[in-house]
Amino acid sequence: MKEYILLMHNDVSAEDAKRTEDTWPQYLSWLRATGRFEGGSSIGDGVCVKKSGSAGEITAKLGGYIKVHAESLDEARNFLSGNPVFEAGGTVEIRELPRS
Repeated sequence: MKEYILLMHNDVSAEDAKRTEDTWPQYLSWLRATGRFEGGSSIGDGVCVKKSGSAGEITAKLGGYIKVHAESLDEARNFLSGNPVFEAGGTVEIRELPRS
């Protein structure tokens, strides 16, 4: 089984975000029931740092993440059903977390 991270972007209008915010508890409850949910969080403000030189600005488009287990990228895509960001028309990146 592979690990994937769903990265929710902040590209939903305030109106659409408000319309779907009440669906988060139901969606997260469903994810927990699948037995494949590993956690997640919203992402707050932060800073980019480099050892030397100046680092760029943080990526403001990321608003949160969810970590899941799935057999494949296609199976991980199934976890978008009911995701409030996705359902509101927003972007969700799905990335595999390779094991080293």
